[in-house]
Amino acid sequence: MTNLLKSCTAALACLSFATQGIAAEPLKALGKGEGAVSIVAWAGYIERGETDKNYDWVTDFEKESGCKVSVKTAATSDEMVSLMNEGGFDLVTASGDASLRLIAGKRVQPINTDLIPSFKTVDERLQNGPWYTVGGVHYGVPYLWGPNVLMYNTDAFKDKAPTSWNVVFEEQTLPDGKSNKGRVQAYDGAIYIADAAMYLMAHKPDLGIKDPYELNEDQYKAALDLLRGQRKLVSRYWHDAMIQIDDFKNEGVVASGSWPFQVNLLQADKQKIASTFPDEGVTGWADTTMLHVDSEHPNCAYMWMEHSLKAKVQGDAAAWFGAVPSVPAACKGNELMGDSGCATNGFDHFDKIKFWKTPVAKCTTQSECVPYHRWVSDYIGVIGGR
Repeated sequence: MTNLLKSCTAALACLSFATQGIAAEPLKALGKGEGAVSIVAWAGYIERGETDKNYDWVTDFEKESGCKVSVKTAATSDEMVSLMNEGGFDLVTASGDASLRLIAGKRVQPINTDLIPSFKTVDERLQNGPWYTVGGVHYGVPYLWGPNVLMYNTDAFKDKAPTSWNVVFEEQTLPDGKSNKGRVQAYDGAIYIADAAMYLMAHKPDLGIKDPYELNEDQYKAALDLLRGQRKLVSRYWHDAMIQIDDFKNEGVVASGSWPFQVNLLQADKQKIASTFPDEGVTGWADTTMLHVDSEHPNCAYMWMEHSLKAKVQGDAAAWFGAVPSVPAACKGNELMGDSGCATNGFDHFDKIKFWKTPVAKCTTQSECVPYHRWVSDYIGVIGGR
């Protein structure tokens, strides 16, 4: 944790200078593939048919490009930043709470979108996303986006979806007549403080929170106090999607913030699981495939970025993860996604999702905000019972 905290602090120290200078010149022309490409990715993001043969967007790429794909799964954005700081990887599928840190720390390089023809097919809402575009320069290509949903056990809630996040934040008796204490989970990442802040936006409007990622000292203290109270309810702080799935199946967990990925796998396993968007809203992620500044396989990496934006790949990946594709053309004609898949996964709710971003001291909604390195150290304290 100490090294992770140091890496977060170092990257954030220069975050306000992210618009000054460029880490490296982007590639001018594609050359021959180097034979390999290594990717740091979220669980379920890079599939080769090993879990389900219908979901495979790696095998054909390897055959066509000659680039062997290797994947290092990361469970949190902080782990992704740490791995990219260590080096040895070509690409990372970074969420908005990691991407600007990677740019500020000069761990990723600008992208020449002219070498990625499919970039023109990207959703206009994403083409210049502020989480990966700095000073008009693109530091990656969009991959997938989506919400952090409230996943729940339908038996525990008597087949009626909970309407509030209070089921994971406040002790109460659930519809099955049992307490929620010891039966809920919370995310094991400091960015989860924003979920608490979002809850307070609805339930304590006098705090004046306008953006859950931009908190002054009083707002931040209120969020931490809510999380300290939640600590008494939480059976596990999850970061491994597969462990969370097992906890819902076998350990009596009945409610938690989650990704559609876990919901889909549990439902496919005929578990009594559903998900919902509570009234307070949801946080979410818009993920970007970014190229390491010292990539050893830049040509294969560019080939992968182009491949990742093909409509078929986008649709298959979005269907598998329960996400929304960054290429709208993927929403129609994809056998795995179905023509209603994008709508189901939130395509029309883009403006309602409070996307992950790195909290910084110089914020836009007020004069000064609590920066992310404080979020990291204080959330470690919350989990530890402090």
